[in-house]
Amino acid sequence: MNGGADGPSFPPLFEGREVGRGIDPFAKACAEAALGCDAGAIVYNIGADRLAAAIVFAPEVALEDAMAMLPACGVGFQNALGALAPPEVAVHLTWEGGILVNGASCGGLRAASSTADPDAVPDWLVVGLEVPLIPDDPDAPGAEPERTSLYEEGCVEVAPARLLESWSRHTLVWINRWSEEGAGPLHAEWRGLAHGMGEEIALDRPDGEMHGTFVGVDERFGMLLRQGGDTRLLPLTGLLGG
Repeated sequence: MNGGADGPSFPPLFEGREVGRGIDPFAKACAEAALGCDAGAIVYNIGADRLAAAIVFAPEVALEDAMAMLPACGVGFQNALGALAPPEVAVHLTWEGGILVNGASCGGLRAASSTADPDAVPDWLVVGLEVPLIPDDPDAPGAEPERTSLYEEGCVEVAPARLLESWSRHTLVWINRWSEEGAGPLHAEWRGLAHGMGEEIALDRPDGEMHGTFVGVDERFGMLLRQGGDTRLLPLTGLLGG
């Protein structure tokens, strides 16, 4: 399915595959990728409360470079929502894949791959997106000030299907630029949207919470985290597993 009268329409090289409610598009995309589905598949569902989608990639570079698809998808989403939402709506991105709308958490992105070896060329890489449209408790909007939804932030007129197709188109633009021009343009765009750079942050890691100053990213978008007199490099591949 690649869009219709009411569904999203995707650019060339992408093919939409709608799945029913109760099915996680990210998990479904990973399962289909492992079975050998074509790159460019966009598995998605649009409910009354959320938009969820995942893109399947077939990288031709090592995983540590291919992980640039995560920030590319994040920048693509910011560009897409920025084009459709009222001008006062501000969208920023966290290094871990989180999306902030007007300063509050509003869903995010995650990634999974056929391999965790940074030097290996993965058979597949999947980036998933999930964005809430309404609050978890519609009867108590604003009950959690640190979390929000698109409709709470003035985006009621943003049709989820149009947002999904716009995300795919803007993401494709950034993938093409990354492929043709290298990481520089994507790096510059992402840095302008990054939340918390230059600030003290706390990261949830498998071995516990990590604190430090987020001083920037390297050429592969690995986080540079200053802890006392030392600066640690946290590669994007450490985020795999979604």
